[in-house]
Amino acid sequence: MPETELKQPQNKMGTMPVNRLLITMSLPMVASMLVQAMYNIIDSIFVARIGEAALAAVSMAFPIQSLIIAMSVGTCVGVNALLSRSLGEQNFEDARLTAVNGIFLSLVSYVIFALFGLFGSRAYFVSQTSDPVIIEYGTQYLQVCMIFSFGIFMSIVLERIIQSTGRTIYNMYSQGIGAITNIILDPILIFGLLGFPAMGIRGAAVATVIGQILGMCVSLYFNLTKNPDVSINMRGFRPCGRIIRIIYAVGIPSIIMQSIMSVMTYGMNLILIEFSATAVTVLGIYFKLQSFIFMPVFGLNNGMVPIIAYNYGARNKKRIMDTTRLSISIAVGIMLVGLAIFQCFTPQLLMIFNASEHLLEMGVPALRLISLSFLFAGYCIVVGSLFQALGNGVYSLMVSVARQLLCILPLAYIFSHVWGLHAVWYAFPMAEIISVALTTVLFRRIYNEKIRDLA
Repeated sequence: MPETELKQPQNKMGTMPVNRLLITMSLPMVASMLVQAMYNIIDSIFVARIGEAALAAVSMAFPIQSLIIAMSVGTCVGVNALLSRSLGEQNFEDARLTAVNGIFLSLVSYVIFALFGLFGSRAYFVSQTSDPVIIEYGTQYLQVCMIFSFGIFMSIVLERIIQSTGRTIYNMYSQGIGAITNIILDPILIFGLLGFPAMGIRGAAVATVIGQILGMCVSLYFNLTKNPDVSINMRGFRPCGRIIRIIYAVGIPSIIMQSIMSVMTYGMNLILIEFSATAVTVLGIYFKLQSFIFMPVFGLNNGMVPIIAYNYGARNKKRIMDTTRLSISIAVGIMLVGLAIFQCFTPQLLMIFNASEHLLEMGVPALRLISLSFLFAGYCIVVGSLFQALGNGVYSLMVSVARQLLCILPLAYIFSHVWGLHAVWYAFPMAEIISVALTTVLFRRIYNEKIRDLA
């Protein structure tokens, strides 16, 4: 291709004022992720109408669903960082190779999870409980979600490809359309409205995967028609070992880091089920509710990462630091609002899920204690994304391992045996304090190694 055809207009990530750039990049992602959080909650609201056993089953399925997200998002962190850096360096061939190899890796990951869903779903629930009702509900739900998980895998990689070029507005449309579809279909398929058969908890899963597949289709359309910077033509594709190694150099630490969340949740479920299924349900409800607070921060990060990666490729120190400072300020503000909501409106939040008196008695103090970790989480999340954008995903991994495996699980186990269920929830804020200290130490190190001497 002639050199003149490779010329591209200067990307706004290197020129637009940082505050306006971060807001315009992040707001569509924040909006779409809020919609995602809303449909996750609505999914559980309708499932709760089936019964507390169904809600417990969905809570127990959460670690595997988180593992799907961990594999997909973790891989796409590497795709996003390399793609944005390649565009910042004006290396458009590497940008193209990154996109198509990212799609290939997502499809390989899907096949692995589909096979597990087909053959391993029931064994997964048997490992956590002997309640036959929960096992049956959970198997029905998880099998559908995993066998048809190509929708979520492809949606995420396609969204990250277009996000890397700064066109985040299109992700708001694709995620929003998928989420709204899920919200509409949930009551129809669960309870059998408008002439459809009542599918129960399986209907919730079917509504979820239909929404994901539709979101995938919309995102593919936008990449093909609205993203001239990156070609995703798979014709004649062959995996590129060099690109895959670079993607996973950043992506594998991120995959492990996010998978640790699944391990932690699974371990917490095993600790809590010793008390009751209601305790497991409380933790599941917390994760549904906290997504409404954390998703805007993750949306902010999705806008921040390509800006930092692009400007690191362009060696622009000031824009990197300005973006980081502004992101931390916004994230901390969001988390403080979330803390106030969890402290002041806890019973009302639980009643959204048709909570019984027993669930309220157990859940109110639990949510108030766990949410104290919000004080520190915003800072840690933003700085962890900075590590990934600069190609040091292992730093984020270190913080995640320390917080969730070396702190939360051991503390929860000890507290549960010494002081009982009410003490288990203290493990969350205590672990967050430790992660703040470690994050700050690593932040200073990466600044000295990679940022301080940039032009």
